Amino acid sequence: MNSLVDKYNIPGPRYTSYPTVPYWDESSFSPETYKETVIRSFNESNSEEGISIYIHLPFCEALCTFCACHKRITKQHSVEIPYLESVLKEWNLYLKLFSEKPKLKELHLGGGTPTFFSPANLKTMLQGIFETVEIAEDPEFSFEGHPNNTTREHLQTLYDLGFRRVSFGVQDYDPKVQKAINRIQSYEKVKEVTEFAREIGYRGISHDLVFGLPHQNWEVMENTIRKTMELKPDRLAFYSYAHVPWIKGVGQRGFDENDLPSGDEKRRLYENGKKLLEDLGYIEVGMDHFALEHDDLYQSMKQGKLHRNFMGYTSSKTLLMVGLGMSAISDSWYAFAQNVKTVEEYQKMVGEGEIPVVKGHILNQEDLSVRRHILNLMCQLETEFTDTNSFPELKNSLHMLSEMQNDGLVEVYDTRVKITEKGRAFTRNVAMVFDLRMMRNKPETRIFSMTI
Repeated sequence: MNSLVDKYNIPGPRYTSYPTVPYWDESSFSPETYKETVIRSFNESNSEEGISIYIHLPFCEALCTFCACHKRITKQHSVEIPYLESVLKEWNLYLKLFSEKPKLKELHLGGGTPTFFSPANLKTMLQGIFETVEIAEDPEFSFEGHPNNTTREHLQTLYDLGFRRVSFGVQDYDPKVQKAINRIQSYEKVKEVTEFAREIGYRGISHDLVFGLPHQNWEVMENTIRKTMELKPDRLAFYSYAHVPWIKGVGQRGFDENDLPSGDEKRRLYENGKKLLEDLGYIEVGMDHFALEHDDLYQSMKQGKLHRNFMGYTSSKTLLMVGLGMSAISDSWYAFAQNVKTVEEYQKMVGEGEIPVVKGHILNQEDLSVRRHILNLMCQLETEFTDTNSFPELKNSLHMLSEMQNDGLVEVYDTRVKITEKGRAFTRNVAMVFDLRMMRNKPETRIFSMTI
């Protein structure tokens, strides 16, 4: 495995979208064209599958130095109400595009730190959305909670509003690692909020762990996993740390880069961690995720319904995902659009009655085809090619897999590609072979984190 890590540990996307953001063609994009795709997507899908909403809540009280998200660091909670009022204003701008009441299938509160906001303020904002929609049958409502500031009131308030999933950012329990990434939280605090959630009735409790952080070795990682197992979350995200300081500047310079594990060490953390998780009853789902057999994520993978978007892996798919809030990304299936990246500009634009989009991409027929194949690989670890005559470059991509096939990472048939169990760790590398936009425009500078 080590020689394969050396060979395939290259910069590459995580493929929460295709095309990936650096390869969006902004020359053919306009807010008006984007709105047309939103209307098309809504009309095609709302009555049956419904829509998804992602709300970006960017505020954090302290900077975690491993984080590559768009955020605003402040301890001033006076920012809460103006920001949430702007989210509602933005939602009302979308409502004007819809021909009927939206059916809300999926809702996720991401950050930043959603639990930075008070339960009462979150409730007011969410009720403002819920009174304008029809809630779909068996909806999927989830939020990200920081163990240090998620209270029982947060959990109860959101549960009463229909939330059944919560994801707690744990990362690592080792004091030295926590100090390096400026994320100090005790096992006792994580245990407390996990037990609160379970007592209240949440059916989907997830913990996020990160491997490849400064000062991590297998002893540290094993201790974190075994502590996590004492709490038995329904699912786990076991993420590779994405070191991208050239994008996020000083935010990821809170430690000496020599303190980061090497590629081989990092892959050993993953391989050993994966084996331990599987020994403890967890099943790997897609890439970076593990779930117990009863969990919806595993069940959706088993049924061929697993989906991946800017919210990560989800157990249900909607054609339209509306992203609300500063820097949020929307996906109408036919287009991507990202909001402006500062709170001030965001609030100004929605206050002036303008959907606050700053850039995006309109997908052409080739994009839609490649997107489907990359989604299949990321979610089902295989894809069937029936469109190589329409897009000959896809046939060339199939030929490019011969070396990966020799290394035992993929099985290649006439029109089908299947990632092997050995190749699962290299799923991003396999997907990159079909990334036609990146193939045509190889980056001259490093823009992605390493795949391993």
